Parts: sequence; structure tokens; C-alpha cells
Amino acid sequence: MTLRVGVIGTGTMGSAHVRTLHTEISDATVVAVSDADLDRANAVAGECAGTRVFPAAEDLIAAADVDAVVIAAPDEAHEPLVLACLDAGKPVLCEKPLAATVAGCLRIVEREVALGRRLVQVGYMRRFDPAYVELKRTLRDGRVGAPLMLHCAHRNAVAMPWFTPEMPILNSAVHEFDVIRWLLSADIAQVSVFTPRSSSLAAAGLSDPRLLVVETSSGVLADIEIFVNAQYGYDVRCELVGETSTAGLTPTPVFRDFRARFADAYRRQLQSWVTAAGTNGACGAGAWDGYAAGVAAETCLQAAEERRTVAVTMPKRPALYESPTEEQCVITPSVTPI
Repeated sequence: MTLRVGVIGTGTMGSAHVRTLHTEISDATVVAVSDADLDRANAVAGECAGTRVFPAAEDLIAAADVDAVVIAAPDEAHEPLVLACLDAGKPVLCEKPLAATVAGCLRIVEREVALGRRLVQVGYMRRFDPAYVELKRTLRDGRVGAPLMLHCAHRNAVAMPWFTPEMPILNSAVHEFDVIRWLLSADIAQVSVFTPRSSSLAAAGLSDPRLLVVETSSGVLADIEIFVNAQYGYDVRCELVGETSTAGLTPTPVFRDFRARFADAYRRQLQSWVTAAGTNGACGAGAWDGYAAGVAAETCLQAAEERRTVAVTMPKRPALYESPTEEQCVITPSVTPI
């Protein structure tokens, strides 16, 4: 069965998702797009024959011929759009963050729990990157022994012009929080934030770089370097230190931005989401994972402001999210273009 997909938001990420779904993903077709900029929406729809443009995103979600939805709209729109998808009973892949606030993330979790089935996936695409998948397999197979420490680095060439002082943590570090929880199968227990002298090339008011130190519920320490004005390119690193050995990501070239570095991960994420959605299954990072990353990020902002280590507090994980979904993901080594 072909999954009929609607895409909300046709900017940088949304348009990329439309093209990938249209040209590289099996068993899916883009039937609708929506964007506040109708000219942009029409231009993207024109690349896929028969794709309709909806001025209102809510109308796209309600359309009878839309089976599932991808949300790549601005952050503040995520919560109401995801909730609308849940109310319509439609699988949704939402770009991170799940919602603009932790309270919004929790409202989505509560709505999904009340529904009694998992329909939400959050776009933490690193879970589908071959290098990260191999690192998790290395740990799972015992090739480094029990984990002790994790070293992460997240560097952008230049910060986005719309970055506020909080964005390096809220927009960049959230990827690392999700990787830590997923890779180590443990929650984040406490966080600290250290701020060295800022780069002279950072925008006014932006503390950059920053070093975050995280302790997990299993006692593993992880450090996260966030540097959003590194100048030389987009560079993501991860090294795991175990009791008997170490392992890191397979070396990759330095790219100019994240889209080139994680192009394969985005494709694999979409293919796995389409496959899972078509069988009423769940895949990848779920609503609880999006909430957990948001809590960690907001706790880091508190730790930075108060200059102390702060415990991460969360309610008990609902039973709906007790089983991981990685085993249900279909990560194909290659997909023949349609």
C-alpha cells in the first residue's frame, strides 16, 4: 500500500523532505503541502505531479486523502499541529523540537497516552545515521565493554541569523541529549554548563562555545561541546569510552551544513517512518523522547544561569513508552529511486 503523505512547511527542511519522499522513498507519495508562503508552497508542489496546496495546515491534516503528515513548520506551530494529527488518528513525523516548550511536549505526550497508541515520531535523524547505528551496535555487542564516558562535539560553521542566546542549547544540544539517551539506553540525571571566553566571531549576546557535562541514570558521564560559530564547517563527533576499549563515529568529511552530513540519515529516517506508518507501527524517537530532550535542554539553561549542577526531574515514564522502537525500524542499506 502506498502511504499518502502531506508535508506542512516547505522551507529548507520541508522542501528537502518533499523531494526525498518523491524521488527516493518506497511506498510513499506526496499528495499535499501547506505553507504560510503560498508561492513557496506552490513551487515545491510543482515538483510533484498531482500534489495539492493547502493554505491552512489544519485542512491538510483533516483531508481524507492524507494518510500521514510530516511537520517542518516553525517551532511554535509544532504543538498544535501534532495535537491535530493525534486527534485525526494520523501518524506524524515532526521535526525537532517536538514543541516550543516542555509544557507543550508534555501535553502531546498526555494526548498520545490518552489515545493509547504511538503515532508521533520526532525528527532525531541521528538514530538512523549509519555511523551512529554502528556505534550503538558496537556497544550492544560488548566490543568496548561497559560504557564509562561519552565525548560529543556539535560544531556549525556559522550560527543561523535567528539564533537567540538560548538556541545553541535548545536547537543544537538537543540532538546530543537524544543521542546520549538512545546510545546508552539511560535517562539524563543531572547537567552542568560551563562557559569559556566567547569566540570573537560570535554574534552579540551569544555565549559560544559552551561545554555541557551530563550524568546519566546509569552513572555514565558525557561531555558535549556546542560551538555554533566554528567557521571551518559542520562537524559532529562522538567517542565512546568503555571498560576495555573505545569507539567513535566512522570519520566523515567536514561539510558546510547539516543537510549534506546527514542526507543519508534523513532518507533512512523517512523510509523507516513510511514503513512503520504503513503498518500502524512506531519507529525512531517518540513523543516521550522529544519531551525528555526538551527537559534536559531547559534544565541546562537553568544550570547555566545559576552556575551549578542541576538535577533533571521528570514524571514516571508512561507504560505506552516502555518498549523501545528501534527493532521495528526498517533501515535499508539503499533505496532505488522511484
